[in-house]
Amino acid sequence: MFSQTSQPCTFQRDCTVVMIPAGDEVTLPAGTVAYITQALGGSFTVFVDGNLFRVAGVDADAIGKEPVLPPSLPENATEEDIEQLLWEQMKTVYDPEIPVNIVDLGLVYSCEMGRDERGERTVTVEMTLTAPGCGMGDIIVDDVRSKLALVPTISNVEVELTFDPLWNHSMMSEAAKLETGMF
Repeated sequence: MFSQTSQPCTFQRDCTVVMIPAGDEVTLPAGTVAYITQALGGSFTVFVDGNLFRVAGVDADAIGKEPVLPPSLPENATEEDIEQLLWEQMKTVYDPEIPVNIVDLGLVYSCEMGRDERGERTVTVEMTLTAPGCGMGDIIVDDVRSKLALVPTISNVEVELTFDPLWNHSMMSEAAKLETGMF
């Protein structure tokens, strides 16, 4: 199941991970031997005893990697700077089974920044999944929400999941099609 490019590692502490593709949270104990099969967007996919698991970037130290630092903005950041950072953050979200970010996969239909009644910045994202029954759907949506909430000055993030229109391969960027061999 794992390739020659997989990197072996041993969990250095107990770590809560997400089983792929079911989306169930489980704890892998310290001493568990794993193989890192994917390291994209600040999270890691590891192969353990015939199963794949997602290790969040904040838990990277459990497998001997550096934890992922939150994004930052310059002090004089413009609305455009903030919007660009939002899109950059979404490009760090990956479907653990596909080595392409959700923006290039064409899963993000819109990302709109606004202000609430207190004048604080809010973000609303409309997105889809590659398949309505995707077991990792809740995890991917939560990943989008949590990564956008890390953007300085953002007080609230709403992620709306839709299947209208249904996702299809034509929604992928050219780079994503090349990466997956669908060009």
